[in-house]
Amino acid sequence: MTTVRREAFGRMPAEQGGGEVEKFVLQSDSVKVEILSLGCIIAALETKDRDGKFSDVVLGFDTLEGYTKKHPFFGAVVGRVANRIAKGRFTLDGKEYQLFLNNGPNSLHGGAKGFDKVLWSPQVLPNGVRFFRLSPDGEEGYPGDLKVWVTYTLNGRQLAINYRAQTSKTTPISLTNHAYFNLAGQGSPDVYDHEISIEADSYLPVDDTKIPTGEVAAVQGTGFDLRQPVELGKHLQKFQLDGFDHNFCLQEVQSPRLVARVCHPPTGRTMEVHTTQPGIQFYTGNNLDGSLKGKGGITYPKHSAFCLETQNWPDAVNKPHFPNVLLHPGEEYNSTTWLVFNTA
Repeated sequence: MTTVRREAFGRMPAEQGGGEVEKFVLQSDSVKVEILSLGCIIAALETKDRDGKFSDVVLGFDTLEGYTKKHPFFGAVVGRVANRIAKGRFTLDGKEYQLFLNNGPNSLHGGAKGFDKVLWSPQVLPNGVRFFRLSPDGEEGYPGDLKVWVTYTLNGRQLAINYRAQTSKTTPISLTNHAYFNLAGQGSPDVYDHEISIEADSYLPVDDTKIPTGEVAAVQGTGFDLRQPVELGKHLQKFQLDGFDHNFCLQEVQSPRLVARVCHPPTGRTMEVHTTQPGIQFYTGNNLDGSLKGKGGITYPKHSAFCLETQNWPDAVNKPHFPNVLLHPGEEYNSTTWLVFNTA
């Protein structure tokens, strides 16, 4: 049985358009999640350890003010296109489109004012909440009026996130949620004692601006082979990696499948990711630097969280051999990711 509560969370600053931000609290006997109408942000997610003790396992802020300032997409839905598009440029039907460059020479997570920075219209469901917005033709340089629905539903230990979209013109689309997790509890100093596995035989090598080179490389015999669980800290040391910020290539199948699992042995908390998407970005919070004060005034240093962002492959709009990222008029984009929380 899931209960759903809505409450006021604050008001957007006038220079950001004003408007009321609401918070939706979804609660089952084993998981409690708080979601904002700003950016469909997962602001808190509490789950039990093996002794039944609840802790909040996502990074974020106590108040709206934190989310209205610059932050690394904590908990937000990002779009129209998650991840990077090289030089913020692509060509469709002979027409070139130029997006805002907000990540060095590239466009990242939808541009200057992506889906993470706008207010969505909420609708309460029996076991969750659905958000809607119309992204107008030309927003952030993208073509077409895009109708988007993001639905969060909580059933027991499972949080489902469903993304749907329809467009008036052909447009690239890849939506994901950018929650930063630490299964020891947010504010714990690092995620080195977490064990992770990702069901991927290949990954995408990137250039020095984090754009895929185009090669689809086998993980076999490399530090990217996470098919068997590895302890993160020891693994980074062994392969002398600064961290992960890479797309892992998943088998393309229509039905949902288990693609990643994280376990925190000291607390027993586990998290599984199931999805219908062809890729998952594994990111270890390499750019966190302790400068942001999060919940309870805690700072978030490097490697103090991980992200598992289900997605289409980065820069797919410029790489014909990558999975199709285009949505055409008359079609529907429909993708679901399930996060399952348990104890071991």
